[in-house]
Amino acid sequence: MTTRTISDLFIHSLSDIYSAEKQMTKSLPKLARAATNSDLSAAFMTHLEETRGQIERIDEVVEACGIRLKRVKCVAMEGLVEEGQELIDEIERGPVLDAGLIGAAQKVEHYEIAAYGSIIALAKQLGETHAVTLLLQTLSEEKATDEKLSLLAEEEVVAEALGK
Repeated sequence: MTTRTISDLFIHSLSDIYSAEKQMTKSLPKLARAATNSDLSAAFMTHLEETRGQIERIDEVVEACGIRLKRVKCVAMEGLVEEGQELIDEIERGPVLDAGLIGAAQKVEHYEIAAYGSIIALAKQLGETHAVTLLLQTLSEEKATDEKLSLLAEEEVVAEALGK
């Protein structure tokens, strides 16, 4: 499909983030299993449940807007997931890996925050107010997850990695 209009771009962007979220439903359990800090593992599993809800919200946006998603693969998320897997493969389980996993997860969150911000802007221009409301919920969750990961890094994981 050639993207020519804001509507086309909106559909493409939603399709891309849908793919990204689907990829995260497969990656988050791996991150949770690799983490040795129980709070970090729990945070990954909590975000897995949020991610499933975010996918349902995208489905609701699609229905509300009367559009069909395209079959695309989010190559950006694919790369971010691969980076996380490389950390798991290369770093011994423990606090240093946990710190790396937080960094990898925050890269994902920042990507998603940027993606949802852009999609919301498009939805606003298209007058898709219900979509905006739904997507703002997801954006809020992504920002909250990023903040939780920062706190976890600052309060527990990095100190453990430094042996404090």
